Amino acid sequence: MAKIAKKTKRYPSDLTDEEWEQIAPLMPKPGRRGRRREVDFREVINAVRYLVRSGCGWRMLPIHFGPWQTVYGWFRELARRFLFQTIHDVALMLDRERAGRQASPTAGVIDSQSVKASAPGAHRGYDAGKKIVGRKRHIAVDTDGRLLMVNLTPADISDSAGAQAILDGIRKRWPWLKHLFADGAYDRLKLMDKAAYLDFVIEIIRRSDDQKGFEVLPRRWVVERTFGWMTRWRRLVRDYEQRIDVSHAMILVAMGGNLLRRTAHP
Repeated sequence: MAKIAKKTKRYPSDLTDEEWEQIAPLMPKPGRRGRRREVDFREVINAVRYLVRSGCGWRMLPIHFGPWQTVYGWFRELARRFLFQTIHDVALMLDRERAGRQASPTAGVIDSQSVKASAPGAHRGYDAGKKIVGRKRHIAVDTDGRLLMVNLTPADISDSAGAQAILDGIRKRWPWLKHLFADGAYDRLKLMDKAAYLDFVIEIIRRSDDQKGFEVLPRRWVVERTFGWMTRWRRLVRDYEQRIDVSHAMILVAMGGNLLRRTAHP
């Protein structure tokens, strides 16, 4: 079965040979001591992508991926090693260069999305505006909609408060990004003071006073499209995870998968 799997795609979520060639050098190298490692990292990545795309539970993984405990254990280990973050960021820079842009962005858009959370615990809150009990995804994207940063908080955290961690993360990971577009919810004194201190410019894109019904606003529609890309991966339609770091890794698997497909098959 393993030999057949390498020659044919069993599921739409499986890595193609071109995609695997891009990320294979990023996989952990075997240790010099101890028992020989027998796990196939390509199968582990395929299993995780299948889970995120289909929305199934860990125990519902098809048996040809191997024991679900093995897949879950390596998923947690690879997440702790920031492998999914690395795959996503490398694919993002390659996709930007393919589009004729600089690898590091200089402008972006920030927004948030409240989603229902299934798992009980301290990492849930009530968003009174959306009437949702769950978590809030604060994200920053470049001007083409590629995910740059994500911060997960309880849903009762305001947009401006969640964006402060976004600014800190952008400054470390994307130091050339200095201009951000946002909606009126981010026009708060504390956030603007921090942005000025960190040498950011936050431009507020407001709705016109005479607007009636739905209208596509410049810049802001890009981040809404990114939320749509996320929810095409059924595991992200709501937040099923007990742990914040696991939920964060699931988002990186999904968005990194989109970028890998675009760079490997332009």
